[in-house]
Amino acid sequence: MKSKRNFTLTLGAIGVVFGDIGTSPIYALRECLAPGRGVELTPGPILGVTSLLLWTLFLVVCVKYLALVLRADNRGEGGILALVSLLKSHWAVLAGIVGAALLYADGVLTPAISVLSALEGLNLVSASFEPWIVPTALAVLVALFAFQSRGTGRVSAFFGPVIVLWFVVIGALGLASVIREPYVLVALNPLTAVQFGAANPLLTFTLLGYVFLAVTGAEALYADLGHFGKGPIRSGWYALAFPALVLNYLGQAALLLADPSKTGDLFFQLAPVWLVIPLVVLSTLATVIASQAVITGAFSLARQSIQLGLWPRMTVRHTSSETIGQVYVPLVNGLLFVGTAALVLGFRESSKLADAYGIAVSGTMVLTTLLMVAAARRLWSVPWVALIPLALFFLLFDGTFFAANATKLFSGGWIVLATALVLFVIMKTWQDGRKILFRKVQTRFLSLTDFVASLTASSSPLKRIPRAAVFLSGNPRGVPLCLLHNLKHNQVLHEPTLLVTVVTEEIPKVLDEERAEVTAVGMGISQIVLRYGFSELPDVPVALEAIPGIGFEAGRVTYFLGKEALVVKGAVKGLSVWRQNLFSFLVHNAQEATAFYRLPPGQVVELGGRTEL
Repeated sequence: MKSKRNFTLTLGAIGVVFGDIGTSPIYALRECLAPGRGVELTPGPILGVTSLLLWTLFLVVCVKYLALVLRADNRGEGGILALVSLLKSHWAVLAGIVGAALLYADGVLTPAISVLSALEGLNLVSASFEPWIVPTALAVLVALFAFQSRGTGRVSAFFGPVIVLWFVVIGALGLASVIREPYVLVALNPLTAVQFGAANPLLTFTLLGYVFLAVTGAEALYADLGHFGKGPIRSGWYALAFPALVLNYLGQAALLLADPSKTGDLFFQLAPVWLVIPLVVLSTLATVIASQAVITGAFSLARQSIQLGLWPRMTVRHTSSETIGQVYVPLVNGLLFVGTAALVLGFRESSKLADAYGIAVSGTMVLTTLLMVAAARRLWSVPWVALIPLALFFLLFDGTFFAANATKLFSGGWIVLATALVLFVIMKTWQDGRKILFRKVQTRFLSLTDFVASLTASSSPLKRIPRAAVFLSGNPRGVPLCLLHNLKHNQVLHEPTLLVTVVTEEIPKVLDEERAEVTAVGMGISQIVLRYGFSELPDVPVALEAIPGIGFEAGRVTYFLGKEALVVKGAVKGLSVWRQNLFSFLVHNAQEATAFYRLPPGQVVELGGRTEL
């Protein structure tokens, strides 16, 4: 049974995690050796650039991510925010917000360039296909984003076999070309890349921005860790994905060695004429799956961002009862589709989009390295003598690629950075606004001890209602404002009265036996703290029903929620007026607490007031 599950997860990992990096051969080497890049199409430069690409693939994926970064999981959950939750520091949170914003921006770009690059193979068959490429790309994207609601598990069950076929086909095409021109195997020697770089330092730096196209999607190996696990991801890479990619890149280089005039779509020229159309169809399916990797990663980021307080509440649906990491976020799905469709309509060609590609991912990789170094020292006490050389190597390595991609800023990269900047401002404003609002509300909280004492000492006893009441509060030590409003206006106190605070722990999942902490405070009032991991979604009724002896009956309970109207009066420390207005807009458009905490709508009462920021 366990081996069957591992096989299923490995197949799913191949389908979802390696989709993006697996379709890079369609355009990566083509862009490196395109006319105008300054590379002479003679054996030395061709082999040098190919070697540079292959060893970048090896160092980034095999060494950095599979050997090192995947070790930094937070109880099975991966991604840059999992690292942030491990480190728990202000600078780590800031780095996490920047990294998350960059990955969201990358999620807009990847589907556009992937699908366009695949369909452009039809131009080799007939020029009459060209007017239909953009409309067909849009139709494919509509189908892809509409399919997301079915869940990662169902998606990967279909996509896994397709990507397995993809890797087999591209590996076979590459191998056939290598057999015809075996001299290309010289590119496997790292000295070939070193010699090319030493002879052409400026050209090599410029080319790194395009070489990096071969490893876009590597961050998905870490971001999707919670969906599949380390073992299946590593198995899928070494058993199938990595050998197939190496063979295909070598095959494309071999094609140019045999005939330097064959520039353009190197990938599709590996296939005989009769196979081009079937290969375009398979490529389109594969690039749809490539898009799946970043979309799935965006869903994971959204769920973690909400639970860690970096993003407003929004609808998140679990799509698997077995794997906690598999979720679907409708709003993120819709925004990604709009952004992707706009890029397809605006750029219309994958070669134009290539200049915008890479900045987001390379920036995230630099941040991941910084967070990894901090985690290695602070959490695992790795000796400086071992840590410093490794840190310097990867920071220099990642930093060089980021600098090379930054040279493409004005030819398309600005779109990604502008998108990331908008997302960063929203996330940072939400984080800062919540802190300021919490401090404001804190000043109005009455301690539970003083509250119970005042009730006991009151000369006029309150009317008690024999029906459970649940008051949700953000402060486990104070009296919820909605309880004070209820007492003031209705002059009643329910019995029992449950004061519930939901807390997000900095671990992916909290054990059921550690979910609730109950404290009786007197007069039938209980303080209850419900704990959830950052990969879980809270279900308050289910959690309360599992607590014995508190008098909770699901059908006989009223939930009271506070609903504060925010008033912007002027600038406050840490939040300018325009950011206050943005925060107010986000608060009023966030998902209702009733839906987020899964409360039955017919049993909810909202009581509120006004709060100045």
